[in-house]
Amino acid sequence: MAYSIAVLPGDGIGPEVIREARRVLDHVAEISHLELRFTSHLVGGSAIAAGLPPLPPETIAAAIAADAVLLGAVGDPSFDHLPPGSRPESGLLALRRDLGVFANLRPAKAWSGLEDSGPLKPAVLAGTDMVVVRELLGGLYYGEPREWNRATDQSINTMRYSRAEVDRVARVAFQLARGRRRRVVSVDKANVLETSQLWRAVVNDVAKDFPDVQLSHEYVDACAMKLACAPASFDVLLTENLFGDILSDEAGAICGSLGLLPSASLGAGPGLFEPVHGSAPSIAGRNQANPSGAILSAAMMLRSGLQQPSAADVIERAVAETLADGFRTADIASPGARVSSTIEFADAVVARLRA
Repeated sequence: MAYSIAVLPGDGIGPEVIREARRVLDHVAEISHLELRFTSHLVGGSAIAAGLPPLPPETIAAAIAADAVLLGAVGDPSFDHLPPGSRPESGLLALRRDLGVFANLRPAKAWSGLEDSGPLKPAVLAGTDMVVVRELLGGLYYGEPREWNRATDQSINTMRYSRAEVDRVARVAFQLARGRRRRVVSVDKANVLETSQLWRAVVNDVAKDFPDVQLSHEYVDACAMKLACAPASFDVLLTENLFGDILSDEAGAICGSLGLLPSASLGAGPGLFEPVHGSAPSIAGRNQANPSGAILSAAMMLRSGLQQPSAADVIERAVAETLADGFRTADIASPGARVSSTIEFADAVVARLRA
């Protein structure tokens, strides 16, 4: 099978971790008899530095034409002085919108061997294996009107949702739960926000089509506390754009590090697959970044974007074995432990693929 992959290394540590994910994909393609055709394109700060807009027309055209898109990271503080619509992050928002990827899946789990890497006691973290399903194209991030009126020193953002937007992402969550432990927790702020009242009503309606899946509701503040106190109680967590952004990062932190987290953004066309950790400019170019999130995003790309679950399993197993064998990048290393570089960690993953 032959597939075209649009690679967007992006900013900061993005090019470093994507380089290692590409290396892992090359090995998996060989042993799985897949043909992966990669093309590389600019986005975010790297595009601005080249005199282009944050999302160049050539980049979005290539992304739409591809079978899947693999993204490193977007964000560069050297461009923070630019107007919001011209900053690197605007390229990421436009990319998601133009690809139509409305459902963002962010798995978080307790990895064997990393029980002491996060802030929680191992007994609390034990058994944690969850997926946050975040609505990605609505809410505050895209709502209009929005402005910062400097003359009056006032600003406004609009949270807006329609029934159709909530319905489609809820169905993704329920379908996903059917292949897991058949539990969905829908997170909102329905005691305060009208958008959340609509959200809860639509999710309840969708649940009627999935009688085999247990649905419960949590307010976002209570959910944030429960994530820290009882993370293993969650299976699939469904929520809107802003809440999902915050809660999925919290879930990653309690599991050890954002560097471990992959994500998949899905819609009707090509999926967008990227690590959760961001561009981390303070360590860019130092060979210190954890490539796990990018490598596991490549596995999600194979499973959810290219329908190659066996190849995805091979990558995920190799990462799990690497962690179980004690390889640690700086973000997950215990005090005094040997620290692996970005390249060394990926070398270890590749070695287990070869084995």
